[in-house]
Amino acid sequence: MDEMENFLEYLEYQRHYSKYTVDNYRKDLESYFSYIEQENLSYLKIEPQDIRFYLAYMKEKKKEKPTSIARHLSALRGFYQYLVSEGKIDNNYFLLVKGPKKEKNLPRFFEYNELEALFEVPDLKTPIGQRNRLILEILYATGCRVGELVSIQIKDIKRQERKILILGKGKKERFLYYGENAEEILNLYLGDGYLQLNKKNSPYLFLNQKGQPLTTEGIRYILDTIIQQTSIHKHLSPHMIRHSFATHLLNEGCDLLSVQSLLGHESLKSTQIYTHVTTDRLKDVYYHSFPRAKK
Repeated sequence: MDEMENFLEYLEYQRHYSKYTVDNYRKDLESYFSYIEQENLSYLKIEPQDIRFYLAYMKEKKKEKPTSIARHLSALRGFYQYLVSEGKIDNNYFLLVKGPKKEKNLPRFFEYNELEALFEVPDLKTPIGQRNRLILEILYATGCRVGELVSIQIKDIKRQERKILILGKGKKERFLYYGENAEEILNLYLGDGYLQLNKKNSPYLFLNQKGQPLTTEGIRYILDTIIQQTSIHKHLSPHMIRHSFATHLLNEGCDLLSVQSLLGHESLKSTQIYTHVTTDRLKDVYYHSFPRAKK
């Protein structure tokens, strides 16, 4: 559908949304258009009651979670606002609709010993093992997003200063730093495994066996494979390692504004969710350590 494609191009090239976000918007809009076609509705003549019926359909028929419904609404608010700006419709009724209350889920993270178990899985004698270990090291050392990880090029790495230039959300650049452990694996990979994998003279850091840049889906598959080789009963995702990075920094005394900058959050509200995790940890420490906390 032309209007939808134009909207998605607008998000990607003018608003600089990430490919991952644009893909999610596409899925949400396609689901919506499938529904209105099923109900014989015109997307240009949607009324408030049509929106209420759609929300009920997602909740009761599709069994969508509140977070998923809220994301759908966000995509549709943006799409219909775009239609208003293009003169296709007069009113954006989606602005009048409140989404469901989001469940407050605290970010899940790995303990230090669990991360060490993950780091031990890749075989450093092989190019793939060196690459996979470096993926873990960089994700944890920098807290970068998976989309930022796969975009790293060799020229972005300032090895003497142990920092990497990252292109984040909204095409905003920031430097991320890594320590001695990550440096050791990076040097090993660039001096050995990378030379064997880079069959096509690629500028990218993380490559597959064909010499092509890894995708975000490829990273997730690699992480799934790694955790299956441990005794850890948790789902391993790039974002969970990012959560671990932020949580461990705060646990060790890093201030919230610094964590916000390192994570590339525009708003401090996005970072404050980690304070709930560390507050719980402080509560445990208090009750187990303070002499008069319990009889």
